[in-house]
This record gives sequence, C-alpha cells and structure tokens, in this order.
Amino acid sequence: MTNTPAIDCRHLTHRYGQFTAVDGLSLEVEAGETMGLLGPNGAGKTTVVRVLTTLTPVQDGEVRIFGFDSRRDTLDIRQNIGYVPQQLSIESALTGRQNVDLFARLYDVPRKQRRARVDEALEAMQLLDVAGNLAGTYSGGMVRRLELAQALVNRPSLLILDEPTVGLDPIARDGVWTQVARMQDEFGMTVLLTTHYMEEADALCDRVALMHHGVLQTVGTPTELKAGLVSEASPAPSLEDVFRHHAGEDLSEDAAKQGLREIRSSRRVARRVG
Repeated sequence: MTNTPAIDCRHLTHRYGQFTAVDGLSLEVEAGETMGLLGPNGAGKTTVVRVLTTLTPVQDGEVRIFGFDSRRDTLDIRQNIGYVPQQLSIESALTGRQNVDLFARLYDVPRKQRRARVDEALEAMQLLDVAGNLAGTYSGGMVRRLELAQALVNRPSLLILDEPTVGLDPIARDGVWTQVARMQDEFGMTVLLTTHYMEEADALCDRVALMHHGVLQTVGTPTELKAGLVSEASPAPSLEDVFRHHAGEDLSEDAAKQGLREIRSSRRVARRVG
C-alpha cells in the first residue's frame, strides 16, 4: 500500500444537532508525513480526531485510513493507529510497565510478543529504568512519554497526537518530540498532531492544515503558508501570523479565556500525576 494515503478524508461532515462541527472536510495525508491540524478552539479539530480514531462514526462523507473504510473496517484501522488524547490517560495506581502492558492487551498484541513489545516501547521512550515505579510518581513529561509508549506498543503505522505537550515545560516538550521523531525515523510512522503551539507546528510538521468554524481554510508547508503573507508591512511573517490571518476574529477575549481554561485544566491533571 505504498501509494495509499495514510489518511484520506473526502467531504467529511459532522453535526451535533443543528451545529455543524466539521463542514465538508477533504484532506489527504501521505504515508510517512507529519501533518499538523491547527485551528482555534471550536474549529472542529477534536471531532476530526475522534472520527479518524473511530471513536466517533462517520455521519457524512468518506474516511479511509491506509485504504481501510472507517465505516466497515473499524478493527483494521484500530490495529494500525496509536492515539495520545489531550487529557491524560494513564492509571496512576499502576506501574509504568503495567500501564503499557494493559494497552498491549487492548491492542491484542500476541501473548508471546507482549513482553518484548512492552520493553521496546518503554525503552524507546527512555522509561525502561523506571518501568517498575508507580505512574503516579512520574513527572508530567514522563507521563506524556508513558502515554506515547502505550500508543506505540502495537507499532502503529499512524500516530495521532491531540495536543500532547500542553502543560509541559520546554525541556519536557523537547523530550517528547525527540522521541517521536526518533520513532518516526526508525519505523516510518505517519504523524497527525494538533497543537496550539505554533512554533511546534512550524518546526515539526511537513505540512499544516488550518481549520476555522469547521471548514478547512488552507493547507501547505509552513514555509509556503508564511510566504503567502509576505508584504512590506510584514516581511517575515510567522506561522502565528498565518493562524491569525485565517482565524483572527476567533482570538477574542472570550475565546482566549476559553483556551486558558482548557490549558489550566490540562495542567492541573498533569500536576496530579506528576
């Protein structure tokens, strides 16, 4: 399936009652690519992620993951993806190893391979030496790396990361991305990530897709999108400038407060486990 896109969304539409969260999204992500899905709060990113991970069924349109139809091939898709949600998903009363082993069982990793796979995932995230410690004793950065180990234990072809570094300090953030990049280089994974850190998207993504009010506004490499805003008044625009250009009216005081509330909530969760 070398020529098959990792993600192929065609006219994806999803509604909650009368509210249209995603409106006719068409997006293709190539195998091995790192794609950033950006947008302000309420843009529809979370709904897209939930559909891609088969947690939410497709209402209208078509979604294929490595050629598998998300309506018919749910189990095949789940076997090919790893998912790190925005909110922390580890069990603090279990050890690091037990957390990853639990996911190995959920992903139906063969019993004979399970211990080796768990060790491999923990070692990849540089957690093997603390694997016997309770996850509740881990720092925030270690917790995020543990979640990555959980997501990687089935050797996914597609890794989906929903704001994986919210609430982490710069050193912990760099540590997470270093390990993701290493695993991607080693196994050729495709990565889809959402983030509100524009510098992350600029540095990490081959391309970015920016949504606004459920509609895909633009897709391109960070360099292409920034070049499109070059002017006398702004000779060196940033990716944040691109973000504001397409979603500036959503950067109101109310939207900013909502974003801060979400970030603070995530940080509180991180502090409880770290």
